[in-house]
Formats: sequence, C-alpha cells, structure tokens
Amino acid sequence: MTNFDIFAVDPQFESFASVAVSAERILHIDPSACVLNCRRAMEFAVKWMYSVDKALVMPYQDSLVSLMNTEDFRDIVGADIWRRMDLIRRMGNNAAHTGKKITEEQAALCLENLYVFLDFVAYCYGENYTEGHFDRSLLTQPAEAPAVPSQTIPDVDFAALMAENAALKEELTARRAEQQQTYVPKPLDLSEYKTRKLYIDTMLTDAGWTEGKDWLNEVELPGMPNKSEVGYADYVLYGDDSRPLAVVEAKRTCVDVAKGRQQAKLYADLLEKKYHRRPVIFLTNGFETRITDNIYPERKCAAIYSKRDLEKLFNLQTMRTSLKNVMVDRKIAGRYYQEGAIKAACDAFARNRRKALLVMATGSGKTRTVIALCDVLLQHGWVKNILFLADRNSLVTQAKRSFVNLLPDLSVTNLCEEKDNYTAHCVFSTYQTMYNVIDSVQDEDGKLFTCGHFDLVICDEAHRSVYNKYRDIFNYFDAPLVGLTATPKDEIDKNTYEIFELENGVPTYVYDYDTAVHQDHVLVPYYNYEVTTKFLSEGITYEELSDEDKERYEDDFTEDGAMPDSIPSQALNDFVFNQKTVDLVLQDLMERGIMVNGGERIGKTIIFAQNKRHAEFILERFNKLYPQYHGTWASRVVCDDSYAQTVIDNFKEAEKTPYIVVSVDMMDTGIDVPACVNLVFFKKVRSKTKFWQMIGRGTRLCPELTCTDLIEREEYTGKKRFLIFDYCGNFEYFRQVKHTTEGEVPISLSENIFRKCVRLVAAFQDASKFDGAYQPWRRELTELCQGRIAGLNTDLFHVRLALKHVEKFKKPEAFICLSELDQQELTEHIAPLVHFDEADAMALRFDNFIYGFILNVLDESPLVKRDMARLVTTARLLEKKSSIPQVAAKLPLLRQISDPELWKDIDICKLEDIRRELRALIRFLDEGSKRKDIITILTDPILDSTAGIPLPEEDPFESYKMKVNRYIEEHKNSLAIYNLTHNISLTRKDYEELERVFTQELGSKEDYVKTFGDTPFGLLIRKIAKLDHEAVLAAFSEFINDQSLNSRQIAFVQKVITHIEQNGYIEDISVLTKAPFDKPAKLLDFDEIRQRRLLAVIKSVRDNALVI
Repeated sequence: MTNFDIFAVDPQFESFASVAVSAERILHIDPSACVLNCRRAMEFAVKWMYSVDKALVMPYQDSLVSLMNTEDFRDIVGADIWRRMDLIRRMGNNAAHTGKKITEEQAALCLENLYVFLDFVAYCYGENYTEGHFDRSLLTQPAEAPAVPSQTIPDVDFAALMAENAALKEELTARRAEQQQTYVPKPLDLSEYKTRKLYIDTMLTDAGWTEGKDWLNEVELPGMPNKSEVGYADYVLYGDDSRPLAVVEAKRTCVDVAKGRQQAKLYADLLEKKYHRRPVIFLTNGFETRITDNIYPERKCAAIYSKRDLEKLFNLQTMRTSLKNVMVDRKIAGRYYQEGAIKAACDAFARNRRKALLVMATGSGKTRTVIALCDVLLQHGWVKNILFLADRNSLVTQAKRSFVNLLPDLSVTNLCEEKDNYTAHCVFSTYQTMYNVIDSVQDEDGKLFTCGHFDLVICDEAHRSVYNKYRDIFNYFDAPLVGLTATPKDEIDKNTYEIFELENGVPTYVYDYDTAVHQDHVLVPYYNYEVTTKFLSEGITYEELSDEDKERYEDDFTEDGAMPDSIPSQALNDFVFNQKTVDLVLQDLMERGIMVNGGERIGKTIIFAQNKRHAEFILERFNKLYPQYHGTWASRVVCDDSYAQTVIDNFKEAEKTPYIVVSVDMMDTGIDVPACVNLVFFKKVRSKTKFWQMIGRGTRLCPELTCTDLIEREEYTGKKRFLIFDYCGNFEYFRQVKHTTEGEVPISLSENIFRKCVRLVAAFQDASKFDGAYQPWRRELTELCQGRIAGLNTDLFHVRLALKHVEKFKKPEAFICLSELDQQELTEHIAPLVHFDEADAMALRFDNFIYGFILNVLDESPLVKRDMARLVTTARLLEKKSSIPQVAAKLPLLRQISDPELWKDIDICKLEDIRRELRALIRFLDEGSKRKDIITILTDPILDSTAGIPLPEEDPFESYKMKVNRYIEEHKNSLAIYNLTHNISLTRKDYEELERVFTQELGSKEDYVKTFGDTPFGLLIRKIAKLDHEAVLAAFSEFINDQSLNSRQIAFVQKVITHIEQNGYIEDISVLTKAPFDKPAKLLDFDEIRQRRLLAVIKSVRDNALVI
C-alpha cells in the first residue's frame, strides 16, 4: 500500500497517480529514480490541469517550468503548493542532470510535497473527495518493484490530452472554482531540522560536493571537552587527498550562526591535530553563511566554497609571500604615483584589509596601475583568478587589450565576446553579463563561477558601478576588491567609501588632477570657453523675437489653434531643436577649436549631446554646413548604433576619420583618446563627478601631435592644452554649487510597484480600514506580493543572497500584520528581486502612478493636486481616442474623471476602480502621446562669452587632514597620545613613532608641512585631541588650592585652565593681555612671584608636548 493509492481509484487521476505510486514503491531501491518519478507525476498532473481548466492558458512552450510559472497557474495552486512543486522540480533536475546522489530523506520530502499537490488536485477537481494525510509510516514498508518500471512510462501526448478533455473544461473549471474556496492549505514547516538540512545540502550540491564521497555527515571526532569526550561535526568536506578541507557547523534557521563558532573551532582544532592542516570553518543555518579561512577574520560569504575553490585557497596560502617590499615592474607602471598606489593597495592587503579604493585622475594610468598590481599579486602567490568588471563593453574591450599587451603570459577572456572561453585566469566582463552567467556557466565539475572562484575582483569606474542590483556581484564573490575611479562620491545612498569600508574622503590612495597637471605634468590642462545664449539659458519668449522670427515661431509652435507664449529652456535640445543655435556651436568650434595637420583640419573632438535625436540633428547640421568633407568628418556614437565600437576604435587613431564624434553618454567616461583636443558641452551636467569624468576625455598627453590654436597662434608639437566649449552653463553651475549629489539610484518599475503595494498592505491593517472594501483589497494586494515572492527562483545567486527574507515572507502569516521592520525588510531585500513580467509596460506604469496617488491621499500629501491633474489629463487624452471600441466602452468613467465633483472628496476605493478599468487602455496613448520633434530656425542671441576661467582648485590635502584626525581619534588610548592628552612628557621614542606615522604611514613629510606647517607633532595632537580636564587641574593645583587668591584672581586662573583644556596649550603668552583674560581680572593683578610661577606652569604644559 502507498500514500497515493487513494488518488489512483479515480479514473481521471489514474495517469499521474500511477506514476506517483511507482515513485513511492522504489524509494528504498533507488531514491534518484523516486525523485524523477515524483517530478514526472507532477508534470503529468500539471498538464492534466491545463487540459481540463479553461482558466489555464498554454504559455509559449509546454515545458514544466513554463507551465508552472504562468500567473494563472500560480494563482490557482497558491504560493505554498507552488513552492513545494518547485522543490520537486529542482530536485528532479539535480537527479537527472548533475549525477549527484539523492538521499532517501530528500526523496521522502519530494513524495510528501507531491502528495500535498495531488491532494489539492483531487480536492478541487474530484467528484468524491476523500480527506487523507501523508503517512510517513507507509514509507518504512519493504521496498517493492513498481508495476510499471519508470523507464517504460510514456510521456504525455499533450496535444492529444488537450483534445481528449476539451469537453470537460466547462464542468471541471466550475467545480474547481467552487471547491477551491474551501480548501485549507497544509503549510510546510521550514523550521524542521530536515528542511533546514535540505537547504544546506542543496548549497553543498550546488557547489559540486558529493555526499558520501567528498562530503561526510556527522563525522565523529574524539577529544571534545564534554562528558563523552566525543563530538560529531555536522559536515566535513574532503579533498582528493582525503584530508579535510573544511568543517561546516550547521544551526537551525532561526538560530544565529555565531552560536556554533566555538564548537566549530574545537572541531577544527581536532582535525588539524590529526591531519596536520587546519581546515576552513563554515558556519551556516541555510540562510546565512560565515567563513573563517585562517587568514582573514571571520566574515560573511554567499555560500560554501566548492572543492576546487578550497584546494586553490590552500595552494595560495602555501605559495603566498610577504607584500612588504614589493618590486613593481616599471615597464608596466613606471610613474612614482602608480608605484605608490600599488604599494598602498599591497599594504592594505598585508594588513588584512580586503578592499582598496584607488582614486587617480583621469588619464593618469589607472589601468596600467592595476595591471602592475595584478602582476605583483600573481608573482607573490596571492591570486590566481582575477575578475575585471566595467559597466560598458567598450571599457571591457579596452582593458582586455591593455592586459594582453602588458601581461602576455596571462590567459584572458572577454565574456562579452567569447561565449565558450570561461576558464581563463583573468576574466573581463560587464556587470550585466557576469550577473547573467554566474548561475548558468558549468564545466565538467559543475558550476564554474562559485563564490570562491575569483581571488581578486577589480571594479573599474567604481564611482558609478557598485550600486543597485549589481552590488550583489560583490556580495556574492568572496574576494578582495580593488576599485578604480577618478572621482569618488560622498552621499548617503551612494557612498563609494562606505562600500570599500573606508572613511569618507580617505581612499586607499589618491592622485589628484591638479598634481598631475601642475606639478608632475603628466596630464594636460584645459582652457575653457563659456558662451551663454538666450535660448539655452532662458528659453524662447515670443514677445522678445523679431517680426520675422515671430512668424516662424507661429508656424512651428501653433497646434490645434493654440500657441504657447514661451518655450522653456529645458525643451531646447530635448524636443525643440533650433537650427541657428546648433549652427552657432558648430561654427564656433570650427573657428576657435584646436586644429591639426598645419591647421588644415579640426583636431579630435567630442560633442556631448543631450539625447539621440539631438545628436542626430547636430550631425545633420554639420554635414549641411561643411559638405566639402563628404559626411566623413563627423559620426554619431550612441548605445544602440550598430558597430558603434568600430567608430570609437577609428576615433582613437589620430589620422582616421571621424575627427568629430557626437556622443550620448558613451564617450563620457573611460574612453582613452590621447589625440582628443576639443570637448563641446552641449548639454547640462549637474553631477560634479560626471563633469570631471567628461573633462577627463581631454587630459591625456599626446607628445607627437602637432597643433595650432588661437591662444598661441603658432604651430607647436606636443599637446599643451585642450579646449572646452561650454554652452550650457556647467562651469558657472559648479562655481556656485560646491557640493553636488547624484540623487538616489533609480529603481525599476517592478520594484516601485512592489514597494507601494507593501505600503498599502501596511496602511490597510489600521483599524480605520478594517471594514468595507479595504480588507478584500488588502488580501488581494497580499496575494500579489506573496505570489511575486513565491515565484522567485532560488537557484539564482542574487535570490539566494536574500534567501532568509524570501523564505520568511513566503509564509502567509508573515503578512498578517506588517511591522515597520517588516516593511523595511521587504523594501530593502525583496523589492529589488521582484519582476512583474506583464507584456503591457504602459499598464504597469499606470498601476505605479495610481498606487502612488492613493498613498499620497492617505498621507495627505500636497502632491495629491499634481496626481489629480495628471489623471484628468490622461482621461481627456483617452477621450480623444473614443473611436477605439475599448475606449468607447469606458467613456462614462472618463467623463466622470474630468468632472470636478469627483474630486471634492477623494475616495481611494474609486481610484482603485479607475486603475482596474483603465490600465488596459493606457497603451493606446503610447504612440500618440509622444511629443513630436520641432525643428525651428530662430536667431539665438549671445548674452555673454568668457574665456580661460577655470574652476577653483579643491584642497588637495583635505584627505590627509582627515586621515590625521581619524588616526588621533582611533589611537587616543595609545601610550604616546594618552601621555600628550594627560600632560605627561613626550619621550624621544614617542616622538619618533609619531614622526613615522605622520610622514610615512598617513602621508609624506610634504603632506604634513603643506597641511600643518611647522607645528610640532605633539602640539598638533594637543590641538586636535585637547587636554584632559583632570590633568589640567592637576597642573594648576598650586593656584586652585591657594586660599589667599581673591575671587578675581581665581576667575583668571579658571579662564587659563579652560583655554588650555580646549586648545591644548598656550603658544604666545601675549594672549593673556587680551580678551577674555583682560577683565574683570588681569595678569597684573598677581604679584611678580605668582606671575612667574603661573607663566612657568603654562610653559611646562606646552613643553611636555615637545622633545627638547
């Protein structure tokens, strides 16, 4: 007898119930075959459901994963059953494709989950349902061969099944709709030991471990300090030499993994004693994993390492040598600051820091620096596999070429171009490509890009690349991280320093633009022309135009009989393109730009355009103005242009066309073109970071270039400067605004909708919303959220990183009452993973808008009026399309929305009705509502023009000052700093240590002098750290305890004590004759003897901070 016999008695269920019976009968004979049959029975049952239920529409293909993932199917079976089914599917895939051993325990869990699913099918579609439960005692019966061997069970002919059951659809769909309402789910208890163990076992299987071969459970270890003197390690992972590589201490999902730390350490001690090698320690509860690798302190990691990762780790630990006195290959990185950056990174790694941020001016050779750093780390045995990440294909290609040229013996691959070469030691990739291949790339040993695969991750242009979902890549790969950037950011949501675990403004190494240009002359300075035109700065005002231009304005801007009084400046180059403005810019470039080839042609030039249409218009006007160049001098470079990379490659070569590229974002950062001598800012930039990156396109030296310009008016060889033409007020903006922020990282539409649904679910749990339509609405929103969470594929690495939160909110009870912490958890950890895969993106945007409108009403936000106006505008635009039948059917509602009566008292339930009724119509506005481009020809007056006024220099020693302040704060209890703040004499040894710290560790002697002048080290510390209150009182105790002093003299002494306590010392005693010491008492109020004694104490306090 089996658990599934109860279903086999119903003829309509026999086809899949018989396979389930066979699965249970072979549990003890072949657990893998049992799991395969569970998956097969489930697939047969799913296809049967599609054949009898008209609510289920066939997806684009009939694979099990496709059938299971349709929204209709998920809605019918519910989140809990779907999750059970997904476990069977994934376990079946493991059994079929990985060759990994399936345990009886895992197979039994699949049988139980299959039973729950088939019980649901029987309840909803059966005519005479008999209630039952899964009886685990039946699994202990002696194994028996199935009536039909699994190999002989034929696949379902889906087309024939659909045809056979077509007549039953109406009846069975109605039966399911009625009987499903009373079905009581049987939730899976995720806190059970076996389920918890399943997560850890799955993690090990994913990493390529084989139970019973290189992974053993419950390994007995004699020698533990307990009564039995024996312990049992949950998991021990072995290498090919049969020596332990790692010990894994498992805890229940609800238990902090740190509770197993000491226990795992004792196991590692015993294994080290026996095998003469200390294993790596992993602590895990299935959701959170920590690693101790005998080098770095314990840290979080995404998963347990694979065997080859651990073997590589031990090999590197054996090979690695000190990074204290590294030799840098000067053929790769020969400049002093490049060597300084490499040694700073090596020093950070040697001090067990796992992250380094190198801030180097654009054009100073960041790529060469990191190549030489890789060379050092390879030579010293610190790394074997390297990952280089950038956010654009062109940057990846450029970096790979440099590595190939400078490290020819290093095997490399570019994942963006080479789809079958994954095993190179240096892998180059964009973030998006790596994000997509982490879970998919396999070799003969299983998954290739496991969390321990790389030993070093390099993040190019780190200032913009380590945010949003791609940050998951850095959380997944457990490797030291090196960030390269020219301009880091300091802001709350996007803080480069925070990600690299550094103090704000204090990178691992910094080499600034001003030093590179004015001191070392390794970069070229800029000379800027700023031109302000009326239209670009103030917009177009009809009344201010000439009579001729007014006629043109009337022709171009009148629509449906209406003409605007003015056109805002923001519209220029967005959808309004003025031919004369563009011509003015191009002619100015061609007249004042740096020329080459004896002044015969314009030097390499980048024009930064606002958008693709703007770029195309600029290109059209150039070719019209300069037809003699046959359309070859200028090209457009935008992201979706075919073969844009070939245009960039040609532009990099000084003698090849194009000489001018008009770019939208693609040329803003990271592209090296030494021959580039002209930059044209034809768009507003409000990020200082991006502005400096764009300026960096012109900073590189080009010694062989022969140039002429209007500044020298004579030909010269060697790029002396580059020109910046700014027509959009960027320089003036950054003169006025010293510190800019980038704004929040943009979030996806799906994430936005999910966040708002969560807020609504929380809002509707309030007592005031307990009656009426709110609770059914809340249940619907809850099901929507949970359906998205249940649909997350836990095989994907970025979902596994949030597995703890995913599993928590899969449970229906998690949404019963959402706390503030729950909402934060859903927003931070779940929302970025969610995706609404509806084809109608316009409908989703409307959902997002209406949910935001509803929340603004609930919050009584002033934005309600804006939302109301937008909805009314949308309704009126739809009314204009009433010839469309679907729109015509909603005309009464559309007219109601335009009626002011509706908005006298806003009803959020009405807003939800509007969302449901209109969301499918919004797509009709998509094409028709797009603004058409307007090309006009109006005279654009020049209001102002300046030349040669650069941005004010930043303080290059600000970061050094911050380093010193931080050092003093962090080391205030060290002997030298403690003595200084407690008025204890500074020793020669203390002085020498402070000199080493300030002039070697934190910076150079030059840094100290330029920042603090000739202030002695001890006095500097006194200024910053102050003097201890009790220590100052003790120094002046003679006067405090002198009962012969009058009140005026006591007040004077108190002022001296306060001043010294706050300032560390008194440098010049003349301050004692000035405020606040001049009244009511003065120094002269003391007799001569007391004056001398008081001044002697003041001097002794100062002298204690010096080495005399």
